[in-house]
Amino acid sequence: MKTIGIVLKPDHPKGKAVLEKLIPWLQQQGKEALMIDVAKKTIPRSLDMLIVLGGDGTLLSAARLVEALDIPILGVNLGSLGFLTEVTLDELYPTLEKIFKNQYVLDPRLMLKSFIRRGGKEIPQPRVLNDIVVGHGTLAKLIKLEITINNQFVTALRADGLIIATATGSTAYSLSSGGPIVHPSVDAVILTPISPHMLTNRPIIIPSSVAVDVVLKTAEKGPHVTVDGQEIFPLEENDIVHIEASERRLKLIQSPHRNYYQVLRQKLKWGEG
Repeated sequence: MKTIGIVLKPDHPKGKAVLEKLIPWLQQQGKEALMIDVAKKTIPRSLDMLIVLGGDGTLLSAARLVEALDIPILGVNLGSLGFLTEVTLDELYPTLEKIFKNQYVLDPRLMLKSFIRRGGKEIPQPRVLNDIVVGHGTLAKLIKLEITINNQFVTALRADGLIIATATGSTAYSLSSGGPIVHPSVDAVILTPISPHMLTNRPIIIPSSVAVDVVLKTAEKGPHVTVDGQEIFPLEENDIVHIEASERRLKLIQSPHRNYYQVLRQKLKWGEG
């Protein structure tokens, strides 16, 4: 690895101090360090690795840039939760030393692609690592959705919305809405209704090989699609949100200091009495 990209959470109070140490250290290892601004939505194809300094939101933004470029990502937690950014600041340099000796494991993660079909037009949406949410927006009442999987009708849903999540995203918004925890190595998509009107509308896990269509049947303005909680697109009545698995996997570099179950216990207090 010769060219290392760095993404830093904007205006982070520790950011300047971290970079003042990290960039010279990388140069001492014979590496070229490039600062990447995710707001520009472009990234050099010459990168051999991307270091993300921040929290999970920063990593989600970076993931949309590298999804099609086969660039591995190392997430370093400068925030509070850090479920995806597993490596702590104290662990950064020992971890990089292992990576530069090729002593690391890649953790491929499923991503989703989608578009909105409006009349005869298809409006592409950004790729996502966690989830796509069809929500009621500013409406103070339930919205109506129709869901099909591989052109087979599944259900009509009256709810605050619907979360379409990857296994990686199962521990995010989907979990807080009653969805299951799914190990990120599982090739699956989770459909989680948000505050459904009927108690029988429960989350369902489906194969990642299928295509999901969500049709908005509400006429009022306000409903929208949100991708990874960061980008929003307004919806109109009879819009179809089409979702399927992306062709490529995001390559996360596993933390050598803890496994997935340790992260569950530490970050979510899972399984603790």
